[in-house]
Amino acid sequence: MIAHRGASGYLPEHTLAAYEAAVRMGADHIEPDVVATKDGHLVVRHDPVLTDSTDILSHPEFAGRKRTVSFGTFEITDFFVSDFTLAEIKTLRARQVFVDRSHADDDRYDIPTLQEVLGLRERLSREAGRSIGIVPEIKFPTLHRNLGLPIEEKLVDLLDRAGLNSASAPVWIQSFEQANLKALKKMTPIKLLQLISGSDVDASGAVTLLPPDDKPYDWVVSGRAGTYADMLTPQGLDEIATYASVVSPWKRWLVSFRDGQPILHTDIIDNAHARGLEVFTWTLRNDRLDAFYAGDPMAEYAQLFGMGVDGVFSDFADTAVAARNRFAQ
Repeated sequence: MIAHRGASGYLPEHTLAAYEAAVRMGADHIEPDVVATKDGHLVVRHDPVLTDSTDILSHPEFAGRKRTVSFGTFEITDFFVSDFTLAEIKTLRARQVFVDRSHADDDRYDIPTLQEVLGLRERLSREAGRSIGIVPEIKFPTLHRNLGLPIEEKLVDLLDRAGLNSASAPVWIQSFEQANLKALKKMTPIKLLQLISGSDVDASGAVTLLPPDDKPYDWVVSGRAGTYADMLTPQGLDEIATYASVVSPWKRWLVSFRDGQPILHTDIIDNAHARGLEVFTWTLRNDRLDAFYAGDPMAEYAQLFGMGVDGVFSDFADTAVAARNRFAQ
């Protein structure tokens, strides 16, 4: 069970408090999303931008930093982490990104570095008497490399210094892109996880694909044809199995809905398992349930575990742990 951005259903995401709360709830792993500052430090934010998750708009001294970046098939206008030094990032405070969740803890916590998160993981492992895992996601790796701020080498170095640079370590490095995972396969024995995105689901229950969630961005840059759907075919899974140990599709690839009823795509799970790949899925949220589950988040977990899913990313670690324990019994 992976705590998605920490206990982000309760606290501002990607804060030390959110990670610690998730571990106290019984999470097996915490998930820091990794981006780079202007001066090359690795910090944790879900995106390489700051408006939704921080108090950046309360800092008039940074008003001129907002800009638009084109990614070919889409654009982002925001304040980019890569335009700020670590010292500047440390003046910001984290906020809950969902409007309908509690904002009682907004502006209480700063933006942690990845090194701080690794130190927290080590302390919590000692205190809990168990090895807490970590699942860092490299955000926008091609963007960072093109800016001269590559993340992969620094990430591996930090994990190495934390004693986690091994195939047996409780670590997966994840990415929505593919080229950086293939490069990491040659760089480290740490397990790798391929994320598979999607945009929405149409009336027939089919996953729709629109930029930026239609294909890995490195495919856009290289001109490679295809979409995330191709990565979930037998041939696509064959390729993933050459560098990764886990494939992690958005949950609607596995369970979609037509006329209010679920369509179970167990073939994806079966095909992945046949190639030695584990299957994780994301993101399970108590407050974002499909109507089919009638307000019972445990029902969604039970359905996915019953299909053979090996792991889940959840905003609500306590619910995820309870659902896993119930299923195991």
